[in-house]
Order: sequence, then C-alpha cells, then structure tokens
Amino acid sequence: MNVMYHLIIGVALLVAAPYLLARMALDRDFREEVSARLFSWRSLPQFSKTLWVHASSVGEVKVAKILIQKLREKYPDRQVVLSTFTATGYELARTENLCPVFRLPPDSALILRPLLKRIDPAMLLLIEAEFWPALLSQCRQKKIPVLLLNGRVSEKSYALYKKIQPLFRWLTHGIAGFFMRSHIDADRLLKLKAKNVRVTGNMKFDALPETLNEDSDPTMTSVVFGSTRPGDEAPILDAMARLRKEFPDLKFVIAPRHVHRCDEVADLIRAQGLSMVLHSQIAQNSAGIPLILVDRIGVLNDYYRQGSIAFVGGGFSAEFGGQNILEPAGLGRPVIFGRHMNNFAEEAGFLSASGGGIQIDRPADLYTVLQDLLRQPEEVKRLGALAAQTVNQHRGATERNLEMIDSLMNSFK
Repeated sequence: MNVMYHLIIGVALLVAAPYLLARMALDRDFREEVSARLFSWRSLPQFSKTLWVHASSVGEVKVAKILIQKLREKYPDRQVVLSTFTATGYELARTENLCPVFRLPPDSALILRPLLKRIDPAMLLLIEAEFWPALLSQCRQKKIPVLLLNGRVSEKSYALYKKIQPLFRWLTHGIAGFFMRSHIDADRLLKLKAKNVRVTGNMKFDALPETLNEDSDPTMTSVVFGSTRPGDEAPILDAMARLRKEFPDLKFVIAPRHVHRCDEVADLIRAQGLSMVLHSQIAQNSAGIPLILVDRIGVLNDYYRQGSIAFVGGGFSAEFGGQNILEPAGLGRPVIFGRHMNNFAEEAGFLSASGGGIQIDRPADLYTVLQDLLRQPEEVKRLGALAAQTVNQHRGATERNLEMIDSLMNSFK
C-alpha cells in the first residue's frame, strides 16, 4: 500500500510539474507558499526527542496553544515543536511565539525523512483530523508513537471513510490512541474498527479566554458577525439596514472567515448603501461610522469582548457546516447561528440546550431574533451568562489528554 501511494503521488507530480513550474514563475504568492512548505523546517536546529504537535490551521493552532503551554510545564526538559498546514495557521503560531514552528512539508518520504532526523520526535500529537499517509508511515517505521488529540470525524468524513474502510484502517492502524472530543466522533471511529478510542472532551473549551466576570458589560452596544462565509452577508446586511432604523446608535462588526473575501464583502456593503471602515484603517474620526469590516486575523475575540451579541457564520449552508461558536460564548455573549452546524454539532447542542445559543432555521429569521434581543438588554445579559456557564462546565479536556500522553510516554521508556 505504501508503494502504491508513493507511486500515485510521484505520477501526479510528474503530470502537474509543467503547471506548477509555470505558476511558480508567474505567481509570487504561490512561489512563496511552495518555498515555505518545502524549506521552512530547514531553519530549525538539530533537536533530540521532541514533542511534535501538528495543527492544521487557525482553529487547531488555538487548541495547540493551550496544549503546548501545558506540555512545557509538565515536561520542562523536552523541546516542543509545532507544525501547521496553512499559511494563516503558521502566522498565528509565529505570533504566539510558544515554540519553534514550521510549515508541514508535502507528504513525501523523501522530504519527511530528513525532517524527522532534524527534529527527532519522541511523539507526534495530531490535533483534530490530520491523516497524512507518508508521515504516518514514516512514524511507524521509526517507532514514533502518534496520538490523535481533540479528534473529530465529521459526518461528511465518516461517509467517505466508510467507502474506503480498508484504506482507512491501513492509514490509521499505527496511531497509538484516538482521544476524541465527543461520543459522536468516538462512535464513528469505532464503527470504522479503530482501536484505542477514548472520549476525553473538547480542548477548544480550554483554549477559550477566561470568562469575563459577571459585572462586566460590553464597551459598546454592537452586534458582531464573526467568521462569515459566502451567502451569510446578504441576510446580515438586510438585517443590519432594518435594525439601524430602530436602533440608530447601534454598531456592527463583520469579520469574514477568510480575509481575502474582504473586497467582495465591502462591495456588498456599499451596494446596501451602508458606511463602513476597515479595521486596518480605523482612526479616531471614524467613531461615527456604524460598521467595521475586519481585514486582519487574530482580532475577532477583541470585538466579541467589546460587543453585546454575536452571530457566527457558516451555519446557513450545509457546505460549510458552521464555524466556532465557543469563542463568543466563552466571553459571555449570547450566540446566534444557523441550522447547518455539522462540524460543530456538539457545541451547538450544548449552547442551544442551555439557552446561551440561539439556532435559527432560516436566514430570514436573523432580523427578528436580533430585534427581539436588542429590545431586551437584560435578557441579553442573562443569555450571555448561560453561554459562559456552558463553556466553563466543559473545560478540562487538556488535562485529561495530558494524562493519556504521560501514560503513553511512560510505556515507551
């Protein structure tokens, strides 16, 4: 199976080589991306017996942050290193400055062998759902234990894995432990015949900022629309225009999930006849502008903290399956989200059940729900407190995962 995988990858690279070379010659951003994937790890010094954490993108890096802090406390003599797949995850990880960080190179044994020699991992800790065939194969060959932490198997992924179940078992049979964030995820893995599956909880609850104290109030009355995806902005802007008539002093914030969409979203805002300012261009004389468009990564939590109500995008379409609703909830803000929360079903269930989250069936319901909340400031505070309470009740997964890591490390001594 390994030979077949590498043969397929090799043939694919040969076929794609002319296109890749031409694009590298013409596209500076693509050239820098390829260079980062291939060479960023080469700046690392020679390490010995590291704890290697891999986090694909921004959300996983936020989870990895709290894990790395705990690993450094528990194992002060061990070097921790972090790899990411996406450029945005890499930039956030560099900003946090917790440990050496590099981009995960292409999944090829030829590249991975010298990487493994350089960082010499004692253990590889994968965050959430990262299965790279060549990487896992190299770890098996070198007897490097691999753990999946905060593991998740989405409904879409489960359907795919069922179709390729023998291949999935081959891919994952060397993973020493699957520590899943929910019983739903664990049950899906067990149906796929995975072994050493346990539920340890969702580390995203631990990665959230500490809840604000009960007496804290938002610094401004605003609605923050976070992590919006294509299709979200139309009902948001419609609701915004209508709400401004009843609440003329109300402020709004829109933060697209991907900042490269800001130009597209700005065009939609202008078409609605609304005034706006980019986060990167905020000045003192922009205080009267009702809408901020966030064009920078890493500041959304600051807006959730300042605002009074949060809407989190991605839930109006099954294609996206929702976004992280825990961040505003952890800050004591009531959270509104759509019906399609496939990728965040557990979190949506917890918040809906407690009352701290409001799930709406139709985009058209957004205006009515917001109008009702804005007319009842005390109700907003009550629901926000329920949201924060829900988050606090589910903290502790990181400590449970550390116990599993410690047990495995002791067994390999």
